Amino acid sequence: MTRTTQAALSRTLILASFLATGSIAQGADPAEGRKLAAQCKTCHGLDGIAKIPIAPHLAGESQIYIEKQLKAFRSGQRVNEMMSVVAKNLTDQQISDLAAWYQSIEITAKMPE
Repeated sequence: MTRTTQAALSRTLILASFLATGSIAQGADPAEGRKLAAQCKTCHGLDGIAKIPIAPHLAGESQIYIEKQLKAFRSGQRVNEMMSVVAKNLTDQQISDLAAWYQSIEITAKMPE
């Protein structure tokens, strides 16, 4: 087996494990996530581009990553004065919808010449 084939197989197995454990929600709805993102827009922007310097940009970020971080804030595994309060009342479905919304935003980058 070539290194390329091994890498592809490894990625497939990782994705399959996320799906099997429910780490990626089935039926995440970006449109519902957009509605929920209204509460996020002050810091992260409805478009996912942060409005304050201490907040990260979320536009185009991986759904898996956003879900993991929101669940960590909700459980207390990760702590932030604002995010811990915001995330504690989110359901798994709401977290998945928010993550799907921010992942669905397409961003582009232009390299300087």
